[in-house]
Amino acid sequence: MKLNFKIQYRTTWGESVGVMIADQIFFLSTTDGVIWQGSADVELPKGGLPLLYRYGIFRDGKCVRQERNVMAHVLENISSSRKQLYLDDAWLDARRVAGVAMPVFSLRSEGSFGVGDFGDLKLLIDWAVRTKQTAVQILPINDTTISNTWTDSYPYNSISIYAFHPQYIDLRQLPALKDEKKAAEYEQKRLELNALKQIDYEAVNKAKRAYLRDIFEQEGKKCMQTAGYMHFFVQNENWLRPYAAFSVLRDTYGTPEFSVWAEHRVYNADEIKAYTDTKSPVYADVCFYYYMQYQLHVQLLGASSYAREHNVILKGDIPIGISRASVEAWVEPFYFNMNGSAGAPPDAFSANGQNWGFPTYNWDAMQADGLQWWLRRFRKMQEYFSAYRIDHILGFFRIWEIPTTAVHGLLGQFSPSLPMSPQEIESYGLRFQKEFMTTPFINDDLIEQRGGLLRHYQGEDPTWLEGKDPVEYIKETYLDHAHDDIWTMKPAYSNQRKVEGFFMGKKDPRDIDLKETIYSLISNVLFVEDHKTPGMYHPRISAQLDYTYTRLQGWEKDAFNRLYNDYFYRRHNQFWYDQAMRKLPALIDATQMIVCGEDLGMVPDCVPWVMNQLQILSLEIQRMPKDPKDMFGHVWNYPERSVCTTGTHDTETLRQWWELDAEQTRNFFYNELHESGECPKEATPEVCAHIVFDHLACPSLFCILPFQDWLSIDADLRLPDTQAERINIPANPRHYWRYRMHLTLEDLLKQDAFNDRIAAMIESAHR
Repeated sequence: MKLNFKIQYRTTWGESVGVMIADQIFFLSTTDGVIWQGSADVELPKGGLPLLYRYGIFRDGKCVRQERNVMAHVLENISSSRKQLYLDDAWLDARRVAGVAMPVFSLRSEGSFGVGDFGDLKLLIDWAVRTKQTAVQILPINDTTISNTWTDSYPYNSISIYAFHPQYIDLRQLPALKDEKKAAEYEQKRLELNALKQIDYEAVNKAKRAYLRDIFEQEGKKCMQTAGYMHFFVQNENWLRPYAAFSVLRDTYGTPEFSVWAEHRVYNADEIKAYTDTKSPVYADVCFYYYMQYQLHVQLLGASSYAREHNVILKGDIPIGISRASVEAWVEPFYFNMNGSAGAPPDAFSANGQNWGFPTYNWDAMQADGLQWWLRRFRKMQEYFSAYRIDHILGFFRIWEIPTTAVHGLLGQFSPSLPMSPQEIESYGLRFQKEFMTTPFINDDLIEQRGGLLRHYQGEDPTWLEGKDPVEYIKETYLDHAHDDIWTMKPAYSNQRKVEGFFMGKKDPRDIDLKETIYSLISNVLFVEDHKTPGMYHPRISAQLDYTYTRLQGWEKDAFNRLYNDYFYRRHNQFWYDQAMRKLPALIDATQMIVCGEDLGMVPDCVPWVMNQLQILSLEIQRMPKDPKDMFGHVWNYPERSVCTTGTHDTETLRQWWELDAEQTRNFFYNELHESGECPKEATPEVCAHIVFDHLACPSLFCILPFQDWLSIDADLRLPDTQAERINIPANPRHYWRYRMHLTLEDLLKQDAFNDRIAAMIESAHR
């Protein structure tokens, strides 16, 4: 009988799919790295059916893993007279993977220069192999050099979607500096920076950049004559030339804000080609950036190949946004909407929502040329990674767009979305009152509520606010009296950006609280007018938590709640499904990488529809359950096609979370861990080990845990200061990303008892 096989499996580099029948192997073929097909002439068993077969994954002709069930598929009740049979087995059961999540900048080795680098990444892969982990996940590694200050430490605000950050160059892999005096000075600086508990971003990058300048002067010309460099330049010239020009112009004018440059404010390809030509007076500076990016490419490719050779999946991260002051915004502004900012509505990370400051995408322009911008980006990622995380995958359905006049995310709206007319609003039984519902409703009672909270500061220092009562000061300084007990914002403070400008440079906690109070007055509305269509409206996110809502009658609140729930949870499902399906299929099919989506936050019902249909792995975090009826996610019920984790770079670590809310922790201890006795106030190594093993044993294909949470199971190895484990605080837009592991990777590799324990846990969980 001729059997025709068809199976879906997204292979990683060097893998192929075969079907095993008895002692024979039939290899399948693919054109896209996803759909594998093939035929086999098979003799039916002498005793007749059933016929047993299973699929396997092969590398260099050898089976490296096979389906979990020894005999995964059974053919029975098939007429033996049939000549041909078509088998569509849908989705191949993939291996269950354990791995570690760690930013490259957080790595520490004996030879680091105060920050993790691509050489250190190989040592992390060694540790993964030693502990039987088969995945290493990192944060974005793109160049974020904007101000040359610590604020550039934010890895999601890149100036290029292709160029890597120079801080990740492993200087050990470059030729030795011939100037012995300088070499000794750099080595002394390296030792000082590498001894720090946290990253000194500015000092590290200043020193490494100076070293790279010196090594470029010594070796650059020779390097750029090699076949490897010339091949790299030809393959990457389309982005490398504008990136280098942008970097030189940024250095020249002291800002990446290209709108204020004296020359080349508007990108012109011919002018930039001349600017970067061999005859240009800045050609040497341009070549410096070529040289750095080539070295970064070689080193990351080396780490990537090292991971593949050791059967470790290297998982990258694709940020959802780009900087307003970036190469892409300069070269291809037609792909972006500059009159709004991308962010996120209120969630567990931030009660006021998040404003990332990125421009939103002009999807119409991107789809007009077949999403080429995204396809180039994904294909470039595939050179280095076997899997990737789509940061904020919800942005491919809709993005939270905030007007440039707002600081908080509360005044945003989903884009694209379906706004409401006043008539539709009233169809829910709510009389639409434009002034009351769409402009900040500020009365004496509200000012007293908000301003009164600041009085304790004046008790501590009577001279604060010139000795005036905070409520009176707010009225005099920021508000105009309209009528009765109603106030309006003065024109000078009519939006949050104007208020932000007034408080610029004021870092006193009292001033920050006052600023937030004024922000809250401005966002006190029930509806937000659509950014594109005047006269159409969106209910303001989380409006039920604000003052204006309390002024409604009971029946008005009921009507608003019906409208609100329909709008945010039902109205857009099909619309957003269609939006995502116009974008994601082509992008996912463009590479063979395993696709994982960060689907946290306010998730509409259509998101799992699309992710299941396109076989994108979801993200499961126990403390952030997908079902709003649950206090915690249930690890044993996680979908197989998912990545489970104890936390992310945006959350508290496991030990920090344990200490946040004693009642919540007790609930988790007794009802999720099913422990007895007294609930510990701190997350003991035993408790952490229990939580870690539950995650390892769950059905998720990927279990990727933060490095800090792996260490939490060992009393001797984990960081003594729990609070120093945090990587990012999303509610703080100016957070300093400087976490470093407190022991070296060399030391970690020597911890035999700890490493054996992790390996045993992973094996015991059948990963």
